[in-house]
Amino acid sequence: MSSACLPRAATLETRARPVVPRRARAEAPRSAAPRRGARAMASRVVCAASAPVPIMVNDLTGKMGRAVADAVVARGADQCFLVPVALSGQAKDPVDVGGVRVEIRSVLDGDAGATLEELKSAYPGMIVVDYTLPAAVNANADLYVKHGTPFVMGTTGGDREKLFADVERSKLPAVVAPQMGKQVVAFQAAMRLMAENFPGAFAGYTLSVTESHQSSKVDTSGTAKAIVQSFNDLGCGFDIADVELVRDEPTQLGKMRVPEEHLLGHAYHTYKLKSPDGTVGFEFQHNVCGRSIYAEGTVDAALFLAQRVERPGDKTLFDMIDVLKEGGMVTN
Repeated sequence: MSSACLPRAATLETRARPVVPRRARAEAPRSAAPRRGARAMASRVVCAASAPVPIMVNDLTGKMGRAVADAVVARGADQCFLVPVALSGQAKDPVDVGGVRVEIRSVLDGDAGATLEELKSAYPGMIVVDYTLPAAVNANADLYVKHGTPFVMGTTGGDREKLFADVERSKLPAVVAPQMGKQVVAFQAAMRLMAENFPGAFAGYTLSVTESHQSSKVDTSGTAKAIVQSFNDLGCGFDIADVELVRDEPTQLGKMRVPEEHLLGHAYHTYKLKSPDGTVGFEFQHNVCGRSIYAEGTVDAALFLAQRVERPGDKTLFDMIDVLKEGGMVTN
């Protein structure tokens, strides 16, 4: 993630300034022609919105935000297009994303709320994607809620209980999930179903967990925590503090066999179970290189959310399980 973020000051009303020329309101920004690569061949979300969805990515100067912006453009203008303005903690030079020139505006130099209002007017049906920093999660959600801007929150951290409570109370459509890789989410869901249907199935078994991420990630993965919880419900009794966190490059290259080109962006998880007498073993593993799986899932979450905005129901706070149930399984 980028060091740039939307600080709490973003929610304060200061001075407004125009964001998008009025003449741009009637037309979508130029986007790159659909690519013929693997992502361009990805299956579409089953129930897409009736018109191309404008997607604003905050902060697309970060690695994950940029991956999402690339995925938006690659998906094709028939499904969605990239809004040519992004919010960041600091103003930066414009960024070219597949032919779309995106202006990076600082929330400290103007009124972030006025920016959202202007963009909502210019691009009806706009969905915001948030990949900033954990410290900005709650302030950003407050900003989106205050200005009625549906959003997908991929940023982890913050006060999650407050986040869920505030968003649910507002009735603003939103997808909030710390894990956007839909295939990984499907694995989590399968483990949860197994735990619910067969509690204690692994009672007495010893669990060991190893997870490797880029060195900048200092905490235990939220995905690992969720999987461990399922194993504990299956009877393992594992302490999350005992997860082996691999963050040094020699171990990643040697023991974990992470490709060198992906040392700065990967997620390798291994869960090993051993029976009390040592005669039976199970191993679950998922290895992710790069960010495309998360970026594609995020775009599908935005398209899913756009559909829910068009056809609202009683439920307004969603997670990636809801996106999975919609049938939008994208394969890279």
